[in-house]
Amino acid sequence: MSLTRSMMFKTSMALKAVSLFLVLIFGGTMLAHAQVAPAAPQATAPAAQPFSSAPTDDAYVLGAGDVITAEVLGRAEFKTQVQIQTDGTLQLPFLGTVKAADMSVLQFRESVKNALKKGGYYADPIVNITVANYASRYVVVLGDVGRPGMVPVDRNYRVSEILAQVGGPRDSGSDFIMLRRTTGEEIQLDIRKLATGTTEEDPFVKPGDKLFVPKAETFYIYGQIARPGTLKIDTGMDLRRAIAAAGGLTTMGSEKKIKITRDGKDIKKFPLSGAIKNGDVIYVGERFF
Repeated sequence: MSLTRSMMFKTSMALKAVSLFLVLIFGGTMLAHAQVAPAAPQATAPAAQPFSSAPTDDAYVLGAGDVITAEVLGRAEFKTQVQIQTDGTLQLPFLGTVKAADMSVLQFRESVKNALKKGGYYADPIVNITVANYASRYVVVLGDVGRPGMVPVDRNYRVSEILAQVGGPRDSGSDFIMLRRTTGEEIQLDIRKLATGTTEEDPFVKPGDKLFVPKAETFYIYGQIARPGTLKIDTGMDLRRAIAAAGGLTTMGSEKKIKITRDGKDIKKFPLSGAIKNGDVIYVGERFF
């Protein structure tokens, strides 16, 4: 009897040990899974799309001289490239003479589509109209800019927007831009104020306008000056600002020993408030101790 009880006790203890071992194993596994469980994926913002300042064909208003390409998807017999005539019309397959001037590309596309459906040529044509050559509504940009040329105007653009489309002024360009209207009116605009000034200082352009950025006017400075050499003349620059642009006087330099050579003539005792002109040569002499 005593032996039986002893065996039962040993068996009970063994079962408890096995149970504890299983709890430790499964509990540890569950804890490990809980600790390494992957975090919920974070939502990522969609990649930003690059901004394009190029005008869209859809909004461009057609005019005489523009060359367009017209086609119907999957119908090679309709594809054509044609120029809008001075009367504002052009010739299209099946349709003959149709009006195109003073309509946006989108409006003209819908007009052609409806005409083809109404004439029974196609049940539901997919018409594509693109401008192959802009000739009626554009602004000409010339001078010291990144990419001189013709810029189509499909909406109201300000001078700053047109300037941005051609790459802006070069480093060698002036700090102003000339706007010449078709009426002959000329307006000088400060390039810096195109972005920071009022709307009056950044006017809208009109088809046919010309924009011109001239090369910057320069002066030459030498002598007792920190950075001698050829420098650009900013609008309204006087002698004081010219000296500052060249890094200022050296320790040996004297404001009373400045001479300006203009058009081959020497000008002494030139005032610090005197305006600097294109081609001026400035010499800074030494001061006396």
